[in-house]
Amino acid sequence: MKLSRVGIDLAKNVYQCHGVDRSGKTVWKRRLKRHQWLKVLLDKIEPGCEIGMEACAGARHWGRQLQSRGYTVRLIPPQFVKPYVKSNKNDARDAEAICEAMSRPNMRFVTVKSVEQQDIQATHRIRAELITQRTAKANQIRGLVAEYGLVAPKHMSSLRAAIPCWLEDAENGLTADFRSLLHDVWNDLLILDDRVGEMDKAIDRLAENHEDCVRLQQLRGVGPMISTAMIATVGDARQYRTSRQMAVACPVIIGPLAMLGFLDTGGTDERQAI
Repeated sequence: MKLSRVGIDLAKNVYQCHGVDRSGKTVWKRRLKRHQWLKVLLDKIEPGCEIGMEACAGARHWGRQLQSRGYTVRLIPPQFVKPYVKSNKNDARDAEAICEAMSRPNMRFVTVKSVEQQDIQATHRIRAELITQRTAKANQIRGLVAEYGLVAPKHMSSLRAAIPCWLEDAENGLTADFRSLLHDVWNDLLILDDRVGEMDKAIDRLAENHEDCVRLQQLRGVGPMISTAMIATVGDARQYRTSRQMAVACPVIIGPLAMLGFLDTGGTDERQAI
């Protein structure tokens, strides 16, 4: 019994496997625990077999593990798997749907990200969350001082400058208790500023040490932020058949990429490989 395709439904602790032979007939089904599934897979499946998973949390880690052992890994966006789920949804049917979806000739797959790409992506995500928290903190301050008749400036830099003035102005109607509270939330805002600054420096270092980021920054309007975001999101541009697919993945820099020729996926120019 030789398996040609295996669909795996990833979960937190239990993984469901569904394997078919070359004719598409189901010949193997297993429900495996997280600590045992990879060993069972290695014992059961020969290298070269196609293994499909939804592109969800943990999929890229397992994708790298399987690729390093000689397997062909297919990551499928969840929205492309859903049409193949039969009847009521459960783990076994999800694994079967993944196995079916990966056999479609026009299916779109997601490349397995490298550890380097995930490091860059994690930095961007943490920075984005810190900015969200900082914006929420600034809005909280605006709402609080508005109850005391103070109108906060719209821009963040103006708000930072206004808070010390409010704290020092003894005639603006703020009580001693509220001044203490305002001082505390101001410190919270400054801490978030420092954390965002640390992430900016980290992104600058990543851009300086990455050859492709240096090349991308030769374009007008492309700096460390955009170049690292593109490397983390896109990787090898040859995975996209058209510039439209590339635009969906990373719309901010589709124009600069087209200008430089990165989207000419039909040629052999080394600039295609980002």
